[in-house]
Amino acid sequence: MTEDRSNYKEVPTNVEDEIKKDDEVVGLKPKMTLFNGITVIVGSIIGSGIFISPTGVLQNTGSVGMALVVWVASGIFSMVGAYCYAELGCMIQKTGADYAYIMVTFGPFLAFMRLWVECIIVRPCSQTIVALTFSVYIMKPFFPTCMPPDDSARLLAAVCILVLTFVNCWNVKWATRVQDIFTGAKLFALAVIIITGFVQLGRGQTQYFTFDNTEPDITKIALSFYSGLFAYNGWNYLNFVIEELKDPVKNLPKAIYISITLVTAVYVLANVAFYTTLSPAEVLGSEAVAVTFANRLYGYMAWIMPFFVACSTFGAVNGVLLTSSRLFYAGAMEGQMPEILTMIQVKRMTPTPAVLFMAFLSLIYLGSSNIFALISYVGFATWVSIGLAVLCVPWLRWKCPEMERPIKVNLIWPILYIIATILITIIPMIAAPIETGIGVGIISTGIPVYLIFIKVRKPVWIKRGLNKIDVLLQKLMMVCQPEKAAKL
Repeated sequence: MTEDRSNYKEVPTNVEDEIKKDDEVVGLKPKMTLFNGITVIVGSIIGSGIFISPTGVLQNTGSVGMALVVWVASGIFSMVGAYCYAELGCMIQKTGADYAYIMVTFGPFLAFMRLWVECIIVRPCSQTIVALTFSVYIMKPFFPTCMPPDDSARLLAAVCILVLTFVNCWNVKWATRVQDIFTGAKLFALAVIIITGFVQLGRGQTQYFTFDNTEPDITKIALSFYSGLFAYNGWNYLNFVIEELKDPVKNLPKAIYISITLVTAVYVLANVAFYTTLSPAEVLGSEAVAVTFANRLYGYMAWIMPFFVACSTFGAVNGVLLTSSRLFYAGAMEGQMPEILTMIQVKRMTPTPAVLFMAFLSLIYLGSSNIFALISYVGFATWVSIGLAVLCVPWLRWKCPEMERPIKVNLIWPILYIIATILITIIPMIAAPIETGIGVGIISTGIPVYLIFIKVRKPVWIKRGLNKIDVLLQKLMMVCQPEKAAKL
């Protein structure tokens, strides 16, 4: 007698069937290893900062000794922040990092303000700064005695952004491979600088390492942290792609500790190397400190420095683009950004609309090429937002003690970080009221946007119009909403 199987459902018979099924689901995949995580953080941090920030730090500290103190303090400050983010990242494993943490802790309004600051100022502005630095350095060998033409620098920066936009839209593995390769290139360039510095120290070149002419105005020294911390900006970027990281509870804290320690050591030693050869006046007068350093010491091989610095900044643009697009994706998933930004390219499995949106905003900021003004806007907005995110640690300990915490930091660290954040955001208001005022003004524009587009119920005709636009963009980019894999 034959058994009737017409009503039976086929089920996967082995693990390979489940893996194959999961691969067919549209969504972001956990493909990043610990090594990829380290290169994302290191590649995002080491970009333009170490090559342009020495000037900004020295300008506000007045002496080489105090400048080195600021570089060390900025590294410690970043490590403490990263330590707090490790607890949050393992506890709230959502794409979007501090946006997701603030959403869970303080609700949609403050989360939207964080999202608005990141979207309108921090991420596109940071990417523009790094892309401009890339273009200046790559053209420097052709303009050895003067600055490259401004229009040419902006055009080349736009090309850099567009090329990496294509890579990130095409394949996540391509994007992480670019990150791995160019992280290696930038570490090689900095290793050359550091080794040269040790040689110079061996020759007794220590005449500039003094605290002479240290700036007596504490507000100016506080302002120097904007340049120093800008150079470390990116330590929290792996949290933005945590859904794509394998075994995040194990790999996230490891990647953070290894990366921040490595970067702090590299930054301090690179600055020591610069000051073994260049006087404070030379650093202040240089638009490209690493190039000036190479021209003094490397002779006809001096061209290698702008080349490797360009590689460094190219990789940093990729790192910012890779992680920032996930923030927009996370905001759209919460209904606080256009729905199209939640969608994934059906063949490439990349958040194509979010990547394109990030690139578009970055291209808008290319209307200005004043790098140090851009850094001031970024610095104020960044540390207000990150300070609010770190506040989530003690707040959730109080309000939600039952939440599972694979990593639990001592509360003294987030408290110290919050106090320091308040100091480096309030004190510079006295030293640079115009720049911080502009920063406050741009942040404040998020309030009416939230009330009009998020809080207030939209009329039916507006919803229909937005839906038609979403459908059209879906067809153009071949994207759809991510699916959730069935649980075993």
